[in-house]
Amino acid sequence: MQLKLNVIVGAAAALLAGTAYAQDLVVKIGHVGPTSGAIAHLGKDNENGARMAIEELNAKGVMIGGKKAKFELLAEDDAGDPKQGTAAAQKLADSKVNGVIGHLNSGTTIPASKIYSDNGIPQISPSATNPKYTRNGYKTAFRVVADDVHLGGTLGKYAVTQLKGKSIAVIDDRTAYGQGVADEFEKGVKAAGGKTVGREFTNDKATDFTAILTSLKAKKPDIVFFGGMDAVAGPMMRQMKQLGIEAKFMGGDGICSSELPKLAAGTMADSQVVCAEAGGVEGAAKKSMDDFRVAFKKKYNADVQVYAPYVYDAVNVMVAAMVKAGSAEPAKYLPVLAKIEHKGVTGNIAFDNKGDIKNGALTLYTYKGGNREQLAVVR
Repeated sequence: MQLKLNVIVGAAAALLAGTAYAQDLVVKIGHVGPTSGAIAHLGKDNENGARMAIEELNAKGVMIGGKKAKFELLAEDDAGDPKQGTAAAQKLADSKVNGVIGHLNSGTTIPASKIYSDNGIPQISPSATNPKYTRNGYKTAFRVVADDVHLGGTLGKYAVTQLKGKSIAVIDDRTAYGQGVADEFEKGVKAAGGKTVGREFTNDKATDFTAILTSLKAKKPDIVFFGGMDAVAGPMMRQMKQLGIEAKFMGGDGICSSELPKLAAGTMADSQVVCAEAGGVEGAAKKSMDDFRVAFKKKYNADVQVYAPYVYDAVNVMVAAMVKAGSAEPAKYLPVLAKIEHKGVTGNIAFDNKGDIKNGALTLYTYKGGNREQLAVVR
C-alpha cells in the first residue's frame, strides 16, 4: 500500500513539475557576428557579451507577463560577408526568434535589417555605425552606439585641431563601414580647416599595401587615416614602418581593439595611434564599465576587445522592453523598446525616432606600451 502511495505521489509531483515547466516562457534571442574569418576575435567578443547577458538573465529568473522566462541564445556566424549575413538573418527569422542582437559590421547589418523588418523582428546593433542602417525607415532597427557622422567627423576635427595635422592622407577598405567612416572623417577635416593630400582604397581581405602606401609616401603625410578593421590596420602599420612612413595613424572603432598592438607586430610607437570607440562613459558611470571588464575577464579569460559591453547592454535593453510590455512578442514589445529608458554598463540608453541612441558618446584612445589608454570622452 505504501509503495502504491509513493508511486501516486511521485506521479503527481512529476505532473506538477511538468505543468510548471510548460508555463515557462521560452524567449529566443538571435545574435549574429563574424565568428570566423579575419575579425573572428571581434565577433567572438560580441557573442560572449550576448552569452554573458543571457546566462545572467536566466540566473535572475526574469518574469515576463506573469511567466518565468527562459532565454535561449541562437548564435549565427556571418563571417563579415553581406551574403552570409542575409542568410543568417533569414535563418533566424525562420526560427521565429523574439529579437536579434547584431550584426557587427555595417556591411552585413544593413542588408539583414530588411529581412528583420519584413518579419517584424526587433534588431539592435551594438556596433554598426554607418548612418544608412537607421535611415531606411525600418521601425525594427536600433543601435546603441553613435554613428559615423559623429565618429568620423569628431576624428577629422581632432586630427586638425589637436594633432595639428597639415598633410592628411585617407585610406578605406571599400566596405559600408570603412568607406562611410572615411568619408565622414574627410568632411570633418575640411570643416575644421584642414586638407587631405590623398585618398586611396584597398579591401577588407588585403595584405599587401605597398602600392598605395608608396603613392602616399610621396605626399609626405603627417597623419594617415584608415577606414576599416584592425585585421587590415595591423599589417598596414607594419608596412608603413618598412617604408619609413612616420605618420600618426588614425581610425574608427574598427581598429580600436586590444588586439591591434599584436596585429601591428611591435611596429606601433607609443601615442602613434589615435582611434575612437563609438560609445563611452566617464566619471562615476565609468565604474560600471570597469566592473564589466573585470567580470568578463574572469568569465572568459580574455580582455574585452571593443563591443562586448554594448552587446551585453543591447540584450538587456531588449529584455527590459519585454518585461515592461509584459510580452516577448515582437509586435507587443517593439513600441515599448522604441521609448525605453535603460541604464546600462555603457551608460543611459534611449532611442530617437530613427532608432539611433540619444546623446551618443565617443571615446578617444591611444596606445602606450601596447595598452589602450583613454584620451577623452566626447559627446
